Amino acid sequence: MSTTGLQSLDYIVFFIYLIGVSAYGYWIYKKKSSKEVSSTDYFLAEGSLTFWAIGASIIASNISAEHFIGMSGSGFAIGLAISSYEWMAAASLIVVALFILPVYLKNKIYTMPQFLRERYNPTVATIMAVFWLLLYVFVNLTSILYLGALALEVTAGIDFQYAIVGLGLFAVVITIGGMKVIGYTDVVQVVVLVLGGLATTYLALDLVSQHFNRPGIFNALGLLKEQADSHFHMILPKDNPFYKDLPGLTVILGAMWINNLAYFGCNQYIIQRSLGASLPTARKGILFAALLKLLIPIIVVIPGIAAFVLYQNGMFQQEMLDGNVVKPDHAYPVLLNLLPAGLKGMAFAALTAAIVASLAGKANSISTIFTLDIYKQYIAPHATERQLVRMGRYTIYVAMGIGVLIAPQLRVLDQAYQFIQEYSSFITPGVFAIFILGMFWKRTTSAAALTAALLTIPLSTAGKFMYPEIPFLDRMGYIFLILCAVIAAISLADPKSKNNPKGLNIEASMFQPGKSFVIGSVLICGVLAALYTIFW
Repeated sequence: MSTTGLQSLDYIVFFIYLIGVSAYGYWIYKKKSSKEVSSTDYFLAEGSLTFWAIGASIIASNISAEHFIGMSGSGFAIGLAISSYEWMAAASLIVVALFILPVYLKNKIYTMPQFLRERYNPTVATIMAVFWLLLYVFVNLTSILYLGALALEVTAGIDFQYAIVGLGLFAVVITIGGMKVIGYTDVVQVVVLVLGGLATTYLALDLVSQHFNRPGIFNALGLLKEQADSHFHMILPKDNPFYKDLPGLTVILGAMWINNLAYFGCNQYIIQRSLGASLPTARKGILFAALLKLLIPIIVVIPGIAAFVLYQNGMFQQEMLDGNVVKPDHAYPVLLNLLPAGLKGMAFAALTAAIVASLAGKANSISTIFTLDIYKQYIAPHATERQLVRMGRYTIYVAMGIGVLIAPQLRVLDQAYQFIQEYSSFITPGVFAIFILGMFWKRTTSAAALTAALLTIPLSTAGKFMYPEIPFLDRMGYIFLILCAVIAAISLADPKSKNNPKGLNIEASMFQPGKSFVIGSVLICGVLAALYTIFW
């Protein structure tokens, strides 16, 4: 696949971004650093993040090359239906802010394994901590590095290996300053990625309008619908070739909820941003993230659909091929190559911002879980705060090093976004069952949770290979129900569960939101209802 690379003006724009983010991060680090070294301050930025910083940081950490490249590729192949991951996430974030977040904050939870340790026992916590570390390092971190390097290789002609190393090093620089630096630099990253993403969307729509000689962005949107009507249905029928990826009503009534609630509500990588804030601030931050989620398909999915329409009409015939095979993940980089000088540098910076912010957030969560839930619990229980922060930084170096070594092995993938979703789902049913029942059913016992933790990967693996015809989202839903039944049966069989001393005290007052939160939630849900009605 050919690349036109960056011009001088693009490099100037890109380096302004690079130096600007680094300088801002250093300024935040010096301004907000305290004389006393604190692990909770380093890992959580306790009390330091505003609602807009929390919301922006959630989005910056969540949106990465897997969206710009992977989801855009799925937009090329599948269409608007892939947006369900984003739009249903907006609804899920509201549920997390309303019901799950108050439980964490009332119990002063800093990490997800800590919750499991206090609600169940150290064994459950350790098993899940190891699962999370393996998933974060070997699936998430490596896939972000791979997709990021692929994008830089295609758009700027940067050598794939050098791109991986460069992204890893930049992410480490941002990450070692702790959550305060990540949180506030993520605000800049989100602004850059949204503006750069919108520039690419504008270019894609402009190309479509020019190709069909019907100028105007709104004309271009109409042309997309006209030329690729099959790409504008949110609910896929069973005869659709991509039904296994997005199985019909499952995306709004089924296991997509399990997928999203587990990701946004039981995932250190995401929820960590709000654990150091007050409940009102954290709720506003998550609501802000839900609002931003509505915009993501505009900047990642629409360009993919535009590339599909142009490809079907004779453009990008060679650029979309790898050998003789059409590679959907080439769609976004191909469009970037067509941006004019300066604007391409901005879009390139947006892509890099998304990649680096996501890498930094993931590395910080890996560091937090290993340091507080493995190192402090089993290796150095009497470690000082300074030693914990130092170990956190060492963990970042090691995790990023592993990611850099493994990422090149993912070049065999066609749609990396679907790979990430499917293999992340192997532990999702067990995680969500353990968390949700542990929060809201006092009788849930440690033995039941441990059984579910041990069964989730074997059941997911068996389901994938014994019933390959079942869509992975449906399979995840079935396994979740099986694990809930197992937890219920084991807990009810234990007479001591009737007065479980580790059951959480849940009060109705914990779940009462403010008026502004209610208004914002209703508006977001109204937009979602309209979108699904129009594009059903």
